[in-house]
Amino acid sequence: MKELNDLKMKVLDLLKEDARRSPSLLATLLGVSEDEVTTAIAELESDHVIVKYSAVVNWSKIEDEKVTALIEVQITPERGRGFEGIAERIYLYPQVKSVYLMSGAYDLLVEVEGHNLREVANFVSEKLSPIESVLSTKTNFILKKYKQDGIILEDHEEDTRLMISP
Repeated sequence: MKELNDLKMKVLDLLKEDARRSPSLLATLLGVSEDEVTTAIAELESDHVIVKYSAVVNWSKIEDEKVTALIEVQITPERGRGFEGIAERIYLYPQVKSVYLMSGAYDLLVEVEGHNLREVANFVSEKLSPIESVLSTKTNFILKKYKQDGIILEDHEEDTRLMISP
């Protein structure tokens, strides 16, 4: 693992908050030149520290809502490769958004997205469960997202009730 200098860490923190910030704005916020920021970003991208810029979407606000499931997977590690080969086999499916190696009662946590419950259920029964090393799965459907990637997705309503005094 590579240790990053202070400027690169600050650039990462600011881009994590809002990836739309321009190099000139970042330079102003950090008190450095725009060239320094542009160079730092280019190096972070070429070193695959920054791998993608993306938007956080609140799918509940549009009609094309997605169904997301978190699947707990118990597996038997492969000889010589451990969990790597199975994790790779799983993350190559387009429905899979994230795969994490976990400590605790299960080995992998797999985040899957589909258009409906049946699509996710079919993925689990037809693609995931038949993998030879998979011992068991437990599917948890996300019913509502309140906060994602540090962003609160709910609109807050002010409490307009009158105060009751004795």
